[in-house]
Amino acid sequence: DITVGSLGVVHFSGGYYTYVGSALGGFKSRSNRHLRKDKTPKWHIDYLLQKAAIESIIICETEERVECAIAQALKRKFDSIHGFGSSDCKCPSHLFFAAKAMEPAIMTVLNSLGLKPGLFENPNQLGEYIQG
Repeated sequence: DITVGSLGVVHFSGGYYTYVGSALGGFKSRSNRHLRKDKTPKWHIDYLLQKAAIESIIICETEERVECAIAQALKRKFDSIHGFGSSDCKCPSHLFFAAKAMEPAIMTVLNSLGLKPGLFENPNQLGEYIQG
């Protein structure tokens, strides 16, 4: 159980989670923030990341805002934490979970939406991508 800002105490079952977010303020700065451990929580995901480990990151660089379309597609495949990460839209959630690794199903969903996802199986790879 984790206290998540305005959501209050949220129960997180053991397993794998995926969070759908946008980086409208800049991909590099948003990614660097999520990867940092020393930060004051601002978004729902910040509270979860205080307790969880990032195992992989999938990015899709687009000119359009597709965050909610991705969340709607993932909703059909996975369970979710109601209200998480979606306080600024009408989606029920932007955080999804499963008992097993989710990357293959997520990649399939993103490809079906016409996106070109990049999978970073190690958060350090993303840091190298951002720097390079």
